[in-house]
This record gives sequence, C-alpha cells and structure tokens, in this order.
Amino acid sequence: MMTRTSDAPAGGVQHIQVGSERDGQRIDNALGTLLKGVPRSLIYRLLRTGQVRVNGKRAKPDTRLNAGDELRLPPLRQSAPTQAAAPDAGQIERLRAAVVHHDKHFLVLDKPAGIASHGGSGISHGAIELLRAAFPGDSIELAHRLDRDTSGVLVLARSRSALLGVQAAIREGRVTKQYLCLMTGRLQRARFDINVPLRKFDLAGGERLVRVAADGKPALTFFRELERYADASLVEATLATGRTHQIRVHAQHAGHALAGDEKYGTREANKLWRARGLRRLFLHAARFEFEIDGQGWSFSAPLPDDLRAVVQAQSL
Repeated sequence: MMTRTSDAPAGGVQHIQVGSERDGQRIDNALGTLLKGVPRSLIYRLLRTGQVRVNGKRAKPDTRLNAGDELRLPPLRQSAPTQAAAPDAGQIERLRAAVVHHDKHFLVLDKPAGIASHGGSGISHGAIELLRAAFPGDSIELAHRLDRDTSGVLVLARSRSALLGVQAAIREGRVTKQYLCLMTGRLQRARFDINVPLRKFDLAGGERLVRVAADGKPALTFFRELERYADASLVEATLATGRTHQIRVHAQHAGHALAGDEKYGTREANKLWRARGLRRLFLHAARFEFEIDGQGWSFSAPLPDDLRAVVQAQSL
C-alpha cells in the first residue's frame, strides 16, 4: 500500500511512502490508481513539468518505483471519480471482441488502430479503461503500451506477479517484439539494422516528437524485407530496445518512412498512399514473446484486413 508520511492538509503537498505492492511499477500507472478523480492528462503534465519527485529527484512517466521510495506530490484538487463519463457500450463490445487470449495471468488484445492504450490528453477512454468496463471486477493492468495509431498485440496483466514478470522481462531485454510495417521506396538490402540513439521532445500543446540525437537513449531495430513491391516493401521490424516511436523514426532515418505516417513521413507520399486505400499508419504489432520463471509465452495477431488489402493491391 501507499503510506502517507506527512500530515499535509487536503490540497497541500503530499509525501507518500511506496509499499512493496508497487515495487517495480511505473509511476504513471501508480499515480493513476492513487489519484482517483485526477485526469491522466493532468498526471502526465505534472510529471513532464517536474512537479512529482521520487526521493527528491524529478520523476518521468516511465520512472519505476521501489518499495520504500518517498513520493512527493504537489497540491492537487481531486474530483469525485464518479464524474467520469461511462465508456460507450459499442466501444466496450468492440474491445471485448478483439480479445485473443484470456486466462488467470494475462488478457491479450488485438488492439484496433485508433484506440489509445490508456486515456488522457483529451482521450476519455483507452484500451485499459474499456477492458476494465468489459470485465468488471477483474484486476487488469497494462504490461506495456502501443501507440494509438498502431494495431496489434497488446498484453495486459491480470495478476501482480504477471505484471512484474513482464516488466522485468522488458527491462532485462528478454522480450521479442516484432512488427509488420510498409516502408516506402526501394530498399537497398533485404536485411539491415538501424542503431542510432533517440531523444523525445515535448512540443507546445503536449505533442511529442522523437528525433535521432547523439545525446538520446540507445535504440536498435532489426529490419527484414518480406515482400517487395514497385515503390515499397512489407518489412518485419524486430525491436532490440523499446523507445517511443522507435520503428517510425528509424525507418525515417533509413530514408524509408512508413506509409501513412503523418508525423515522420512526407505529405506527398501520404497523399499517394491515401489514394491507394491506406487510411492510417501502416504499423502492426504482430508478435510479443517473453519468459517468466522458465515458462514461455507467445502472443500473435495477423495483419488486419485494412492493411492486408493495401499490400494485396500492390501485388496485382
């Protein structure tokens, strides 16, 4: 449990000691549970602006907590959690139908494009909120994340041990994450690696952009061409690291931005692919594998119909 270590009045600065059940948890997830009624958009703004501190140091959204850490929160006015609008029944059923695996350890979703992993930043309900509504009473936590525009395998944990097991596997590089993407242009090689560091930048309005930067975090992606078309290739991208927008920025750096990428591609290329029937980013999380205590887990999702139709049209 989280234990308050100060007698600050409601609305004042809070000092909270992290309990063992939060050991290893990302701070954004912990705050989402702790701060009932506080919008996730506000939680992320507090983290981005350095107002949340762990043991006296500024915390980032991906900071992981340790049992015994002291968490400092700025003054907050919390609204009643009942003020949040209920998820739309149609959205709930859409997500329920997209579940590809469900047992006592994990719930695995073939996430449709256009649905965020979680709510916040103007998004009322993401996949986690919709699945909690679809399976009331279940304990469900995100084990990792997918970008809103990316479809495919999203793993959620149904027990604390499963959550910590996946998070440990990710930290220690014992996870295989493979994506299918459509890279524009003619590839010079069927196999190649991009090993350049990436850095995140927060722009005005909360938009996030990632660039290749010498002072960024290490990032490595393995690319393997599966099918070649006239002016693009269907490619399998395997992540050795898990940076924000990694495949998209590495593809751009290689000179072959992903088809339909409004952030890192070109307007002319995206206009061409829209005319060919592509209505979104061509990036799909196809496989997620890991091992916990000697037991292997492997989840996969086939290329969705909308993306399959695009590549089939290129083969004609």
